[in-house]
Parts: sequence; C-alpha cells; structure tokens
Amino acid sequence: MMTGNEISRRWFMRDCGVGLGAIALADLLRGEASAANDPLAEKRPHFPAKAKNVIYLFMAGAPSHLEMFDYKPQLAKFDGTLPPAELLDGYRAAFINPNSKLLGPKFPFAKHGQCGAEISELLPHTAKIADELTIVKAMKTDAFNHAPAQIMMNTGSMLFGKPSLGAWTLYGLGSESRNLPGFVVFSSGKKGPSGGSSNWGSGYLPTVYQGVQLRSVGDPVLYLSNPNGIDRGVQRDSLDAINQLNQMRLETTGDPEIATRINSFEMAYRMQSSGPELMDLSSEPQHVLDLYGVEPDKPSFAKNCLLARRLVERGTRFVQLFHEAWDQHGNLTKDLQANCQATDQACAALVQDLKRRGMLDDTLIIWGGEFGRTPMVQGGGDDGRDHHPNAFTVWMAGGGTKPGVSYGETDHFGFNTIRDEVHVRDLHATILHLLGFDHNRLSVKFQGLNQKLTGVEPARVVKEILA
Repeated sequence: MMTGNEISRRWFMRDCGVGLGAIALADLLRGEASAANDPLAEKRPHFPAKAKNVIYLFMAGAPSHLEMFDYKPQLAKFDGTLPPAELLDGYRAAFINPNSKLLGPKFPFAKHGQCGAEISELLPHTAKIADELTIVKAMKTDAFNHAPAQIMMNTGSMLFGKPSLGAWTLYGLGSESRNLPGFVVFSSGKKGPSGGSSNWGSGYLPTVYQGVQLRSVGDPVLYLSNPNGIDRGVQRDSLDAINQLNQMRLETTGDPEIATRINSFEMAYRMQSSGPELMDLSSEPQHVLDLYGVEPDKPSFAKNCLLARRLVERGTRFVQLFHEAWDQHGNLTKDLQANCQATDQACAALVQDLKRRGMLDDTLIIWGGEFGRTPMVQGGGDDGRDHHPNAFTVWMAGGGTKPGVSYGETDHFGFNTIRDEVHVRDLHATILHLLGFDHNRLSVKFQGLNQKLTGVEPARVVKEILA
C-alpha cells in the first residue's frame, strides 16, 4: 500500500500505464507497424547476391569508345577515306551523310596492367586500375538519339514512364539506410541528362522507389532547415499528427503513394541531421581528398564520387552520377581532354578507395554512356563524331565481376560488334543477377502484364564476365 507521496517500485512496474514494460511493448509494436508499412524495408533477393550496392557513373552524351577503350589501328590506317559501301547499307545516323570519311583515333593507346588492356592516354588514372576492370567492348543499343538512348540505358525501354534500374534495385532489395534515401542521384557537367528525371524515375512502381537528386554543395536538398518559430519538438509533434492521419488513410485505401508520403516526411526529418553530416568532408583525410582530386567547397564530379562512397558506407543502395558533357559532334580533341580531366582521376579513385576499405567486393561500379560514336567524321570537319548505337564500351568493377577482362569485339573500324555482343537488356540482366535476382522473376503486374526491366525480348546473363 502507498502512503502519502510514496510510490512503490512494484506498483509502478505492475500497474502504471506508462510503465517500462508498456513503454517497451509500445515501442516494439510501433517498430513492427513501421516495418510492415515501410516499402524500403530490407528484402531478400532470389538467391545469394555478389553485390549489395551499385554506383553507376553515367557519362551522358556518349563518350567515344574509339578514343578511349576500343583501339583500331585499321581506322588510323584508312583515316580520310570513304568507308566501304556495305558498311553503311541500311544504316541510320543522326547527322552524318554517305560522303562522310573515316576518322582515325585522335589519341594513342597503350597496354596496361597484367591483363594488357588497351587504354587511351586520355585515361592515365583508369589505366592504373586496368586489372580491376571488366571492359565490355561490344555493347549495342536500339536508339541513336540522346533522350531515348539514355532512357533505354536506364529503364530498358526508349519510352518514358518505365522504372529505372535504380528503382528496380530499391524495389527488390529495399534500403539499409533509415536516415538517407536508398537511391540517390547527382548531376555535373554542362547540364542535366537529355532524358531528364525519367532516367531515375520509378515509372509504374510506387514513387518511393525513385531517385532523390542531391546537391553537392550546401544542404543536399533545399528547405532542409526549419523556418523561424519551429523547433524540433513542434516539428516532431506535427509530423506525428500528420502521420497518424496518413496511416489511417493508408489502412483504408491501401494506396502505396500514401506510404511514400509517410516515408518522405520521415526521411526529410531525419535528413536534417544526416544530410549535413553526409556533406561534411572535414573527417576525410587530406590524402583521400587528394586521391579523388576534391576541393571540398567546390561542386565537381570528383566530389560526387567521394559522396557516393560516403552514401554507400551509410547504407544507400544505389547511387548514380550523371556527367553530361560527352556529345562531341565537333571540337572532339579538346573536349574529350577536358572531359577526361574532369572524370578520370575520380573514377579510378572510387575503385581504389572502395578496395582499400574492403567494400569493392560487394559494391558494383558501372561506367558508360548511352551509345558510342561513329568511326566516320561528322559533316565537313575533321574533329567530330556522330551518335552510334551499333557499338560502344562500358566498364564495370567489383560486385562479383571478373577483374582484368576485356570482353567482346568490334570490327576493324569499331562500327559493328562481331563477337560476344552485349545488348542493353543483357547488361541489365547481368546487373540484376549480381544483385541476386532472376531478371525474369523480378516483375510487377501492370496493365495486365508482368512488367520487367528487361522487357519481353530475350536477354541473357553474361556469365563470362562474372567472377
């Protein structure tokens, strides 16, 4: 029995509605309810995965494979001559005409690493990590203009409205991070990609799976700070009330977009502390900043690469860096040099940094654009190449890929694939396989069909490039 102001410990534990047992139970139930309604909760793939994270270095505008990774001495030999007539039979190009002459490579190549990969002098840093790379030289796509080709490279279709590779990854695996988005996008270069935000959209998947574009200087997203007169307590109370109303509506309608809304409100609240911490590079040693070539107060592709590593460390599932600068219809020599100076060091540093930290084995890095460039010069000049869907190069590193391998081959002019062709669909199937998914089984019912990243055309996992 209690007397006066005395409160017995036994009574408090047994009878008080806010007793420790009740508090623990309520917290547990809240956690279970949150997990049940959390579309970003971690999920198991179809089979054990080699990669658990992806960093996609997207060189928007289409870098010339002929100046960077696909050395063609015959193209140099026949520089300034007309290509064989049969080569152009039935060929469609964006801007060149039948009288366009062959253009030899503008930069010398050399063999690098124990694997002997032929890499241009434009890429001295990438050349140093040749033995870490899986270079796929016989890529092919269906599109020859930027926007549809970028959309296809990222969603598997030239049509707008399909989920992106990052969205499928997040849908299939969920996110390890509760404090940062599971799919993050950065953009650098002259402008954003031609295909716009559809490159990282969620399509017919719930919008919680779309990419979140972050800035690389200042607050990662705008309006992250509270307005005057609103402190954390008031904000938390307001969010709790709004979330209760949204939760009631979600239970009534089952609309996944309401779950997206709840998630976005909570993510924004948590990012008020996690966002500035992500952007603060003061904890990075100077030798790491020097490795990437980062100036902390300046936006750059290099800084985005370092932020990508920091995001993956913090549980973000998919990070995509767009660098829109590679559309060299003219001024090829000068612009390629500038583009490679802006990206080469940081791309190589990302591979090296992840390996030093023991993260490369389960982080898949992908480098490449939406198509290649023609072996013919564009127009009447002598320093530009047109769009070319028939052959281009991508490279991958880590995440279960086979290092020190060059796979596939193009003809003497780098015009057509002649051995081990890899279509965009095959690349997507291979990436999903590395993430633990059968590309035919990772699907969503939409408009009466089981929709997939790889679509309805045949696609193969390129097992020859798997470790």
